[in-house]
Amino acid sequence: MSDSQDDGPPGETPIQRALRIKQAALAAKPKPPRGGRFQREQANRKAAGSTKPWNC
Repeated sequence: MSDSQDDGPPGETPIQRALRIKQAALAAKPKPPRGGRFQREQANRKAAGSTKPWNC
């Protein structure tokens, strides 16, 4: 039941294997751009409830 691409250290438990595979998948996902205009736009956005007059 050993996949050549998922061979981990000997004695690795199924939970450790799943966590290692999950972390590798998350690391492979594209990340949002950092810095520059995008970050300034994110920082300058209004708070979620600030446009609702009943939350004053």
